[in-house]
Amino acid sequence: MALIGLFRSRASLQAEILTFRHQLNVLRRKSPQRLTFTSIDRLVFAGLYRLAPGVLAALKIVRPETVIRWHRAGFRAYWR
Repeated sequence: MALIGLFRSRASLQAEILTFRHQLNVLRRKSPQRLTFTSIDRLVFAGLYRLAPGVLAALKIVRPETVIRWHRAGFRAYWR
């Protein structure tokens, strides 16, 4: 797995790091119920997906399909 990291672009690695950091920030919120994502959270995850689609492998607290759905919804809202 470390060998793959040698051939990835710097932007892709930075996007993955940002994804991990944002997931940690979401998990640090004191929430007794299930995780709730704000609009900013959705925007961050969808934006990182647009920057580097490979970040889907780094997502642990949200399903990759959900991020893709958020990205498509934002795209549709933009063109309305």
